Amino acid sequence: MNLLAFDTSTEHLSIAVQHGDTVRAHAGAGGAQASATLIPAVRRLLAEAGLTLRELDAIVFGRGPGAFTGLRTACAVAQGLAYGAGRPVLPVDTLLAVAEQARHAHGATRVLAVLDARMNEVYSAAYEWLGDAAGWVERAPVHVGPPEALALPQGDGWVLAGNAFAAYGDRLPAGPARLDALPTARALLRLAPALLAAHRTVPADQALPLYIRDKVAQTTAEREAQRATAGA
Repeated sequence: MNLLAFDTSTEHLSIAVQHGDTVRAHAGAGGAQASATLIPAVRRLLAEAGLTLRELDAIVFGRGPGAFTGLRTACAVAQGLAYGAGRPVLPVDTLLAVAEQARHAHGATRVLAVLDARMNEVYSAAYEWLGDAAGWVERAPVHVGPPEALALPQGDGWVLAGNAFAAYGDRLPAGPARLDALPTARALLRLAPALLAAHRTVPADQALPLYIRDKVAQTTAEREAQRATAGA
């Protein structure tokens, strides 16, 4: 299977190209920088793999939730590359990729994925790994809200995984293990076969971001009120 995968939903840019059993990867700065570095890095990895875009089975990307600018970058690049090459796209939830990265790196099978949503909130979703045959099952849908509102699903063995601990550590649920994990391109590649088998690819014009809130920034008054509350 030949796949290109990338994620720009966090402050980290992650890209990977799979050619058969070989994976080549690139990591760099995300955010605003991703829009300038993503396409050159994709071209370099494809050249190193000896692949053209038309030889790809799909273009896989993290659709969100995540940073607004990063998601727009990912969707625009996925659409442009897919249109030009006539390839399908495979959108993947970033929180699912966090869960997969926690499983691969730490062996976690019950994961409450938590990403920093800024604006004093976190993105979250819960997933349970049921084995190679069944894969991941969603136990709590994607949500955005204050860290204090998070609740673990019922049962033992749940962990928190993501990038929200530095910003909200004392406001997140106490007790479960905390695992640093990001929605890496390699995690997207590991998720891709099951999603492809489930016919989750879409045409290029449907490479759309997953937004779960309409507001993407705080007003000056809201930021000042938050700082005043933090200093009280």
